[in-house]
Amino acid sequence: MIDWLYLCQPLMLAGMKMPRPLCPFLTAWLAPVPGLLLCAVVAALAMAGERAESTLTGRAWLEALVIAILLGTLIRTVFQPSARFEAGIRYASKTVLEAAVALMGAMINFNAVRQAGLPLVGGIAAIVVLSIAGSFALARVLGLPAKMATLLACGNAICGNSAIAAVAPVIEAESDDVGAAIAFTAVLGVAVVLLLPLAAATLHLSPLAGGAFAGLTVYAVPQVLAAAGPMGAGAAQIGILVKLVRVLMLGPVVALLGLMMRRTERTKQPTPPRHPITHVLPWFILAFLAMMTLRSTGLFPSMAIVPTNHVAGILTVVSMAGLGLGVDVRSVTAAGPRITIAVVLSLVLLAASSLGLLWLIKLV
Repeated sequence: MIDWLYLCQPLMLAGMKMPRPLCPFLTAWLAPVPGLLLCAVVAALAMAGERAESTLTGRAWLEALVIAILLGTLIRTVFQPSARFEAGIRYASKTVLEAAVALMGAMINFNAVRQAGLPLVGGIAAIVVLSIAGSFALARVLGLPAKMATLLACGNAICGNSAIAAVAPVIEAESDDVGAAIAFTAVLGVAVVLLLPLAAATLHLSPLAGGAFAGLTVYAVPQVLAAAGPMGAGAAQIGILVKLVRVLMLGPVVALLGLMMRRTERTKQPTPPRHPITHVLPWFILAFLAMMTLRSTGLFPSMAIVPTNHVAGILTVVSMAGLGLGVDVRSVTAAGPRITIAVVLSLVLLAASSLGLLWLIKLV
Protein backbone atom coordinates (compact mmCIF):
# COMPACT_ATOMS: atom_id res chain seq x y z
CA MET A 1 0.00 0.00 0.00
CA ILE A 2 1.17 3.55 -0.70
CA ASP A 3 2.80 5.15 2.33
CA TRP A 4 1.29 8.64 2.14
CA LEU A 5 3.30 9.91 5.08
CA TYR A 6 6.51 8.93 3.31
CA LEU A 7 5.42 10.67 0.08
CA CYS A 8 4.42 13.80 1.94
CA GLN A 9 7.72 14.07 3.79
CA PRO A 10 9.79 15.62 0.91
CA LEU A 11 7.11 18.25 0.35
CA MET A 12 7.14 19.27 3.99
CA LEU A 13 10.94 19.28 4.10
CA ALA A 14 10.95 21.56 1.05
CA GLY A 15 8.97 24.11 3.01
CA MET A 16 5.73 23.74 1.09
CA LYS A 17 2.65 24.48 3.12
CA MET A 18 0.38 21.46 3.39
CA PRO A 19 -2.48 20.80 5.80
CA ARG A 20 -0.90 18.43 8.29
CA PRO A 21 -4.07 16.39 8.91
CA LEU A 22 -4.39 15.56 5.18
CA CYS A 23 -1.81 12.76 4.98
CA PRO A 24 -2.79 10.98 8.20
CA PHE A 25 -6.43 11.32 7.15
CA LEU A 26 -5.76 9.59 3.81
CA THR A 27 -3.64 6.97 5.51
CA ALA A 28 -6.41 6.15 7.99
CA TRP A 29 -9.01 5.82 5.23
CA LEU A 30 -6.82 3.74 2.92
CA ALA A 31 -5.39 1.47 5.63
CA PRO A 32 -8.29 -1.07 5.54
CA VAL A 33 -8.30 -1.38 1.73
CA PRO A 34 -5.78 -4.25 1.29
CA GLY A 35 -7.39 -6.35 4.01
CA LEU A 36 -10.91 -5.66 2.70
CA LEU A 37 -9.84 -6.68 -0.80
CA LEU A 38 -8.39 -9.91 0.57
CA CYS A 39 -11.63 -10.61 2.46
CA ALA A 40 -13.64 -9.89 -0.70
CA VAL A 41 -11.54 -12.36 -2.70
CA VAL A 42 -11.97 -15.04 -0.04
CA ALA A 43 -15.73 -14.35 0.07
CA ALA A 44 -16.00 -14.62 -3.73
CA LEU A 45 -14.19 -17.98 -3.67
CA ALA A 46 -16.48 -19.19 -0.88
CA MET A 47 -19.64 -18.23 -2.78
CA ALA A 48 -18.26 -19.92 -5.89
CA GLY A 49 -17.60 -23.02 -3.79
CA GLU A 50 -21.19 -23.07 -2.52
CA ARG A 51 -22.49 -22.74 -6.07
CA ALA A 52 -20.23 -25.57 -7.22
CA GLU A 53 -21.59 -27.76 -4.41
CA SER A 54 -25.16 -27.09 -5.52
CA THR A 55 -24.32 -27.81 -9.15
CA LEU A 56 -22.47 -31.05 -8.48
CA THR A 57 -24.57 -32.55 -5.67
CA GLY A 58 -27.88 -30.69 -5.92
CA ARG A 59 -27.43 -29.24 -2.43
CA ALA A 60 -25.01 -26.90 -0.67
CA TRP A 61 -23.79 -29.01 2.24
CA LEU A 62 -21.55 -26.21 3.49
CA GLU A 63 -22.81 -22.62 3.27
CA ALA A 64 -20.60 -19.92 1.79
CA LEU A 65 -20.06 -18.30 5.17
CA VAL A 66 -18.69 -21.58 6.56
CA ILE A 67 -16.42 -22.03 3.54
CA ALA A 68 -15.24 -18.42 3.97
CA ILE A 69 -14.22 -19.09 7.57
CA LEU A 70 -12.44 -22.34 6.67
CA LEU A 71 -10.69 -20.78 3.68
CA GLY A 72 -9.71 -17.67 5.65
CA THR A 73 -8.33 -19.85 8.45
CA LEU A 74 -6.34 -21.89 5.92
CA ILE A 75 -4.83 -18.74 4.40
CA ARG A 76 -3.99 -17.42 7.86
CA THR A 77 -2.32 -20.69 8.79
CA VAL A 78 -0.35 -21.29 5.57
CA PHE A 79 0.54 -17.82 4.30
CA GLN A 80 0.34 -15.56 7.39
CA PRO A 81 -0.87 -12.28 5.76
CA SER A 82 1.40 -9.35 6.59
CA ALA A 83 0.54 -6.50 8.95
CA ARG A 84 -0.72 -4.32 6.08
CA PHE A 85 -3.82 -6.54 5.85
CA GLU A 86 -4.71 -6.45 9.55
CA ALA A 87 -6.73 -3.19 9.53
CA GLY A 88 -9.00 -4.40 6.73
CA ILE A 89 -9.43 -7.84 8.29
CA ARG A 90 -10.52 -6.24 11.57
CA TYR A 91 -12.85 -3.87 9.71
CA ALA A 92 -14.49 -6.76 7.86
CA SER A 93 -14.93 -8.90 10.97
CA LYS A 94 -16.50 -6.04 12.96
CA THR A 95 -17.98 -3.14 10.98
CA VAL A 96 -19.02 -5.15 7.92
CA LEU A 97 -20.57 -7.77 10.18
CA GLU A 98 -22.50 -5.12 12.09
CA ALA A 99 -23.89 -3.72 8.81
CA ALA A 100 -24.98 -7.22 7.77
CA VAL A 101 -26.78 -7.73 11.09
CA ALA A 102 -28.61 -4.42 10.66
CA LEU A 103 -29.88 -5.48 7.23
CA MET A 104 -31.08 -8.85 8.58
CA GLY A 105 -33.93 -7.05 10.31
CA ALA A 106 -35.68 -6.60 6.97
CA MET A 107 -36.00 -10.38 6.67
CA ILE A 108 -38.20 -10.77 9.76
CA ASN A 109 -41.93 -10.15 9.83
CA PHE A 110 -43.93 -10.04 13.06
CA ASN A 111 -47.01 -11.17 11.11
CA ALA A 112 -45.69 -14.73 11.27
CA VAL A 113 -46.67 -14.73 14.93
CA ARG A 114 -50.36 -14.37 14.14
CA GLN A 115 -50.22 -17.19 11.61
CA ALA A 116 -48.61 -19.66 14.02
CA GLY A 117 -51.07 -19.18 16.90
CA LEU A 118 -50.37 -18.10 20.46
CA PRO A 119 -49.88 -21.57 22.07
CA LEU A 120 -47.23 -22.57 19.54
CA VAL A 121 -45.58 -19.13 19.60
CA GLY A 122 -45.43 -19.13 23.39
CA GLY A 123 -44.02 -22.64 23.33
CA ILE A 124 -41.34 -21.71 20.78
CA ALA A 125 -40.29 -18.72 22.88
CA ALA A 126 -40.08 -20.94 25.96
CA ILE A 127 -38.00 -23.51 24.04
CA VAL A 128 -35.56 -20.80 22.91
CA VAL A 129 -35.15 -19.43 26.44
CA LEU A 130 -34.76 -22.91 27.95
CA SER A 131 -32.31 -23.95 25.26
CA ILE A 132 -30.15 -20.84 25.67
CA ALA A 133 -30.03 -21.26 29.46
CA GLY A 134 -29.39 -25.00 29.32
CA SER A 135 -26.79 -24.82 26.55
CA PHE A 136 -24.95 -22.01 28.30
CA ALA A 137 -24.88 -24.00 31.55
CA LEU A 138 -23.62 -27.13 29.77
CA ALA A 139 -20.85 -25.21 28.02
CA ARG A 140 -19.74 -23.56 31.25
CA VAL A 141 -19.69 -26.92 33.07
CA LEU A 142 -17.41 -28.19 30.30
CA GLY A 143 -15.06 -25.31 31.01
CA LEU A 144 -15.76 -23.11 27.97
CA PRO A 145 -15.40 -19.31 28.38
CA ALA A 146 -18.59 -17.31 28.93
CA LYS A 147 -18.50 -15.66 25.50
CA MET A 148 -17.97 -18.96 23.68
CA ALA A 149 -20.78 -20.50 25.74
CA THR A 150 -23.07 -17.62 24.78
CA LEU A 151 -22.28 -18.04 21.07
CA LEU A 152 -22.97 -21.77 21.15
CA ALA A 153 -26.16 -21.33 23.20
CA CYS A 154 -27.65 -18.69 20.90
CA GLY A 155 -26.59 -20.51 17.73
CA ASN A 156 -28.16 -23.76 18.95
CA ALA A 157 -31.38 -22.17 20.20
CA ILE A 158 -32.19 -19.73 17.40
CA CYS A 159 -30.68 -20.06 13.93
CA GLY A 160 -27.18 -21.45 13.98
CA ASN A 161 -24.56 -19.48 12.07
CA SER A 162 -26.71 -16.37 11.60
CA ALA A 163 -27.39 -16.11 15.33
CA ILE A 164 -23.71 -16.58 16.16
CA ALA A 165 -22.80 -13.88 13.64
CA ALA A 166 -25.42 -11.51 15.09
CA VAL A 167 -24.48 -12.11 18.72
CA ALA A 168 -20.69 -11.96 18.24
CA PRO A 169 -20.31 -8.17 17.88
CA VAL A 170 -22.72 -7.52 20.74
CA ILE A 171 -20.72 -9.54 23.27
CA GLU A 172 -17.41 -8.54 21.63
CA ALA A 173 -16.42 -12.16 21.02
CA GLU A 174 -12.95 -13.04 19.77
CA SER A 175 -12.45 -14.16 16.17
CA ASP A 176 -11.18 -17.54 17.34
CA ASP A 177 -14.36 -18.17 19.35
CA VAL A 178 -16.67 -17.08 16.52
CA GLY A 179 -14.83 -19.17 13.93
CA ALA A 180 -14.84 -22.27 16.11
CA ALA A 181 -18.51 -21.89 17.08
CA ILE A 182 -19.65 -21.49 13.48
CA ALA A 183 -17.45 -24.31 12.18
CA PHE A 184 -18.65 -26.88 14.73
CA THR A 185 -22.28 -25.76 14.55
CA ALA A 186 -22.24 -25.94 10.74
CA VAL A 187 -20.92 -29.50 10.71
CA LEU A 188 -23.49 -30.65 13.25
CA GLY A 189 -26.22 -28.79 11.36
CA VAL A 190 -25.55 -30.91 8.27
CA ALA A 191 -25.76 -34.07 10.39
CA VAL A 192 -29.12 -32.94 11.81
CA VAL A 193 -30.54 -32.43 8.32
CA LEU A 194 -29.55 -35.96 7.36
CA LEU A 195 -30.76 -37.65 10.54
CA LEU A 196 -34.00 -35.76 11.23
CA PRO A 197 -36.25 -37.58 8.68
CA LEU A 198 -35.00 -40.90 10.09
CA ALA A 199 -35.69 -39.71 13.65
CA ALA A 200 -39.20 -38.56 12.71
CA ALA A 201 -39.95 -41.96 11.14
CA THR A 202 -38.54 -43.81 14.16
CA LEU A 203 -40.70 -41.73 16.53
CA HIS A 204 -43.75 -42.24 14.24
CA LEU A 205 -44.32 -38.50 13.92
CA SER A 206 -47.05 -37.28 11.59
CA PRO A 207 -46.00 -35.00 8.71
CA LEU A 208 -47.32 -32.01 10.69
CA ALA A 209 -45.40 -32.99 13.83
CA GLY A 210 -42.30 -33.91 11.83
CA GLY A 211 -42.28 -30.54 10.09
CA ALA A 212 -42.73 -28.69 13.39
CA PHE A 213 -39.93 -30.81 14.90
CA ALA A 214 -37.66 -29.78 12.01
CA GLY A 215 -38.53 -26.11 12.49
CA LEU A 216 -37.75 -26.36 16.20
CA THR A 217 -34.39 -28.12 15.90
CA VAL A 218 -32.77 -27.42 12.52
CA TYR A 219 -30.47 -24.38 12.42
CA ALA A 220 -30.93 -22.65 9.05
CA VAL A 221 -34.13 -21.94 7.10
CA PRO A 222 -32.90 -23.69 3.89
CA GLN A 223 -31.92 -26.70 6.00
CA VAL A 224 -35.49 -26.91 7.33
CA LEU A 225 -36.69 -27.42 3.78
CA ALA A 226 -34.09 -30.12 3.23
CA ALA A 227 -35.00 -31.91 6.48
CA ALA A 228 -38.81 -31.59 6.27
CA GLY A 229 -39.10 -32.00 2.49
CA PRO A 230 -39.00 -35.82 2.54
CA MET A 231 -42.03 -35.80 4.88
CA GLY A 232 -44.19 -33.89 2.38
CA ALA A 233 -45.18 -30.37 1.36
CA GLY A 234 -47.28 -29.83 4.51
CA ALA A 235 -44.34 -30.74 6.71
CA ALA A 236 -42.11 -28.27 4.85
CA GLN A 237 -44.67 -25.47 5.22
CA ILE A 238 -45.20 -25.91 8.97
CA GLY A 239 -41.45 -26.35 9.40
CA ILE A 240 -40.68 -23.03 7.72
CA LEU A 241 -43.40 -21.26 9.71
CA VAL A 242 -42.11 -22.58 13.03
CA LYS A 243 -38.56 -21.73 12.03
CA LEU A 244 -39.49 -18.14 11.15
CA VAL A 245 -41.15 -17.66 14.54
CA ARG A 246 -38.00 -19.06 16.13
CA VAL A 247 -35.88 -16.59 14.15
CA LEU A 248 -38.07 -13.76 15.48
CA MET A 249 -36.47 -14.40 18.86
CA LEU A 250 -33.12 -13.21 17.51
CA GLY A 251 -34.00 -9.52 17.88
CA PRO A 252 -35.09 -9.64 21.55
CA VAL A 253 -32.22 -11.96 22.51
CA VAL A 254 -29.57 -9.77 20.87
CA ALA A 255 -31.09 -6.62 22.34
CA LEU A 256 -31.15 -8.19 25.83
CA LEU A 257 -27.51 -9.27 25.49
CA GLY A 258 -26.62 -5.73 24.47
CA LEU A 259 -28.31 -4.32 27.55
CA MET A 260 -26.58 -6.86 29.78
CA MET A 261 -23.18 -6.03 28.30
CA ARG A 262 -23.69 -2.29 28.83
CA ARG A 263 -24.88 -2.87 32.40
CA THR A 264 -21.79 -4.96 33.10
CA GLU A 265 -19.57 -2.18 31.76
CA ARG A 266 -21.33 0.41 33.93
CA THR A 267 -20.88 -1.65 37.10
CA LYS A 268 -17.13 -1.56 36.54
CA GLN A 269 -17.17 2.24 36.77
CA PRO A 270 -17.45 3.92 40.23
CA THR A 271 -19.63 6.76 38.90
CA PRO A 272 -21.21 5.69 35.62
CA PRO A 273 -21.97 8.65 33.35
CA ARG A 274 -25.18 9.06 31.42
CA HIS A 275 -25.04 7.62 27.92
CA PRO A 276 -27.21 8.08 24.87
CA ILE A 277 -29.24 5.11 23.67
CA THR A 278 -26.49 4.08 21.24
CA HIS A 279 -24.33 3.30 24.28
CA VAL A 280 -27.08 1.09 25.71
CA LEU A 281 -27.91 -0.69 22.46
CA PRO A 282 -25.33 -0.70 19.64
CA TRP A 283 -26.27 1.18 16.48
CA PHE A 284 -26.67 -1.96 14.42
CA ILE A 285 -29.15 -3.48 16.90
CA LEU A 286 -31.23 -0.32 16.75
CA ALA A 287 -31.04 -0.49 12.95
CA PHE A 288 -32.01 -4.19 13.08
CA LEU A 289 -35.10 -3.42 15.18
CA ALA A 290 -36.01 -0.47 12.94
CA MET A 291 -35.75 -2.58 9.79
CA MET A 292 -37.83 -5.33 11.39
CA THR A 293 -40.52 -2.81 12.36
CA LEU A 294 -40.60 -1.32 8.85
CA ARG A 295 -40.96 -4.80 7.34
CA SER A 296 -43.73 -5.80 9.75
CA THR A 297 -45.74 -2.60 9.22
CA GLY A 298 -45.48 -2.78 5.43
CA LEU A 299 -43.40 0.40 5.17
CA PHE A 300 -40.39 -1.46 3.81
CA PRO A 301 -40.73 -1.72 0.00
CA SER A 302 -41.51 -5.30 -0.99
CA MET A 303 -39.33 -5.00 -4.09
CA ALA A 304 -36.35 -4.20 -1.86
CA ILE A 305 -36.62 -7.30 0.33
CA VAL A 306 -34.80 -9.69 -1.99
CA PRO A 307 -31.95 -7.26 -2.87
CA THR A 308 -31.53 -6.38 0.81
CA ASN A 309 -31.34 -10.05 1.72
CA HIS A 310 -28.78 -10.56 -1.04
CA VAL A 311 -26.61 -7.67 0.15
CA ALA A 312 -26.83 -8.85 3.78
CA GLY A 313 -25.75 -12.31 2.66
CA ILE A 314 -22.73 -10.98 0.77
CA LEU A 315 -21.67 -8.75 3.66
CA THR A 316 -21.99 -11.69 6.05
CA VAL A 317 -19.74 -13.86 3.88
CA VAL A 318 -17.16 -11.04 3.64
CA SER A 319 -17.23 -10.63 7.42
CA MET A 320 -16.86 -14.39 7.91
CA ALA A 321 -13.80 -14.27 5.64
CA GLY A 322 -12.42 -11.58 7.95
CA LEU A 323 -13.14 -13.74 10.98
CA GLY A 324 -11.41 -16.70 9.36
CA LEU A 325 -8.38 -14.62 8.47
CA GLY A 326 -8.14 -13.62 12.13
CA VAL A 327 -8.45 -17.15 13.55
CA ASP A 328 -5.54 -18.83 15.26
CA VAL A 329 -6.07 -22.47 14.29
CA ARG A 330 -4.14 -23.68 17.33
CA SER A 331 -6.65 -22.21 19.77
CA VAL A 332 -9.56 -23.64 17.77
CA THR A 333 -7.99 -27.10 17.77
CA ALA A 334 -7.34 -26.91 21.50
CA ALA A 335 -11.00 -26.11 22.23
CA GLY A 336 -12.35 -28.60 19.68
CA PRO A 337 -13.39 -31.59 21.86
CA ARG A 338 -15.11 -29.44 24.47
CA ILE A 339 -16.98 -27.45 21.82
CA THR A 340 -18.07 -30.65 20.08
CA ILE A 341 -19.43 -32.13 23.31
CA ALA A 342 -21.17 -28.86 24.22
CA VAL A 343 -22.83 -28.54 20.80
CA VAL A 344 -23.99 -32.18 20.76
CA LEU A 345 -25.41 -32.03 24.30
CA SER A 346 -27.10 -28.70 23.52
CA LEU A 347 -28.74 -30.21 20.46
CA VAL A 348 -29.97 -33.20 22.49
CA LEU A 349 -31.49 -30.76 25.01
CA LEU A 350 -33.16 -28.79 22.20
CA ALA A 351 -34.58 -31.95 20.59
CA ALA A 352 -35.92 -33.29 23.89
CA SER A 353 -37.58 -30.01 24.85
CA SER A 354 -39.03 -29.68 21.33
CA LEU A 355 -40.63 -33.12 21.56
CA GLY A 356 -42.01 -32.11 24.95
CA LEU A 357 -43.62 -29.02 23.41
CA LEU A 358 -45.14 -31.05 20.58
CA TRP A 359 -46.61 -33.42 23.17
CA LEU A 360 -48.04 -30.54 25.23
CA ILE A 361 -49.79 -28.96 22.24
CA LYS A 362 -50.95 -32.45 21.17
CA LEU A 363 -49.08 -32.65 17.86
CA VAL A 364 -47.53 -35.97 18.96
